Amino acid sequence: MFKGFYTVGSGMIAQQRRMEMLTNNIANANTPGFKAEQSSIRSFPEMYLSSIETARIPTENGFQMKGLSPVGPISTGVYMQETIPLFAQGQLKETELTTDIALVDGFLPTDAETGIQGALFFRLEREDGREMYTKNGNFTLDAAGFLTNATGNYILDENGQRIALQNDGFRVTEQGVIMEGETAVATLGVSFAARPDMLMKQGNGTFVTEDGEVLPGTDDATYSMKQGFLEGSNVDAARSMTDMLTAYRAFEANQKILQAYDRSMEKTVNEVGRVN
Repeated sequence: MFKGFYTVGSGMIAQQRRMEMLTNNIANANTPGFKAEQSSIRSFPEMYLSSIETARIPTENGFQMKGLSPVGPISTGVYMQETIPLFAQGQLKETELTTDIALVDGFLPTDAETGIQGALFFRLEREDGREMYTKNGNFTLDAAGFLTNATGNYILDENGQRIALQNDGFRVTEQGVIMEGETAVATLGVSFAARPDMLMKQGNGTFVTEDGEVLPGTDDATYSMKQGFLEGSNVDAARSMTDMLTAYRAFEANQKILQAYDRSMEKTVNEVGRVN
């Protein structure tokens, strides 16, 4: 009976966490460059049950020997193992702002071992001087004339240096070269992650590597840039709402089973266990 409580409780916790993930996806349906998260729900290892039985051996002293009689396996519940961002390209939205730049995926190599497609990112400088990465091209110029993102992190060029500009009247070519008039000032830095599923999400649409190392250049990957555009969120709002309903129904079903267990325990204590 108590094993049933734990199994049902683990199912409710897993669905609650899935609901929180889906709610966050829907809340960021209009956030530029946001990558929807997907959950992975796994079962705990099954437990194999056996009953202990006593057999009497026909000897003079009536020796007894204990043995195991197989009952069968029992599930020990489920858990949400991890959440993995979906790195598919979001739709481009025109803003007509010169500081908005969309990174458009071209050919992205696929990892031969895992079959996972790589992903491209803008390079940013963290507060500690190390790099982090984003698909959100909603940039701006700070008071000192450096190109930054919405949270004040510096945008880096292909050499890992900050980009200083005179004003927002610059032009960005499809290759990512920033032009002030006829002068090439810098080239926007783009990095390639062969295993984007190994990146860690930091909030505000940014990612870091697990070991803090710098991602390499684009290698065989191809891309283009569109100034005055932003890559939108890749959240499918309709599907997310459907998944939320499914998670809610699963939570509700587990809740009803838990209530049935509770009534059974109450009956056992108050009626079966009553001493007359």
